[in-house]
Amino acid sequence: MANPFRSQARFWVDFVDKKVYENGRNLVWTKNEEEKEAAKKEFIEALKLLEQELGDKTYFGGEKLGYVDVALIPFYTWFKGYETFGNINIEKECPKFIGWAKRCIEIESVSKSIPDQDKVYQFIVEVRKKRGIE
Repeated sequence: MANPFRSQARFWVDFVDKKVYENGRNLVWTKNEEEKEAAKKEFIEALKLLEQELGDKTYFGGEKLGYVDVALIPFYTWFKGYETFGNINIEKECPKFIGWAKRCIEIESVSKSIPDQDKVYQFIVEVRKKRGIE
C-alpha cells in the first residue's frame, strides 16, 4: 500500500514546481505588465495555499525538515528579485511562509547549500539588462 504522506509530499513538490517556480519566473523575466500582474496574483495565492498546508507545523515535514521543505527552500533565495521586480512584499502577504523560510535558513546544512539572496538578485539584474527587460 502506498504511503499517503509520500504521495501528499509529491503533490506539494509538483505544486511548487508548477505554481511557485512558473509564477516566480514570470515576475522576474516578463516584460508584459498584464502577465506580470497575473503571475503576482497566482504567486501570492500559491504561497497562501502553502501557508495553509504548513499550518502550525515547524516544517512541512513536521518537526523535521522534509521533502517539501527541501524542494521549496531554494526559491527563497529568489525572493528579493520576486519582490523587487514583481512589486510585492512577500512577508506582508505571507508572514507564516517567511517564518518557515527563516527557520529553514537557521539550519546550517540549508544555509550552506543555497546561494545568497543578494547574489541571486545581482544575477537577475544582469540577465534582465542583457535581455533588455528594464
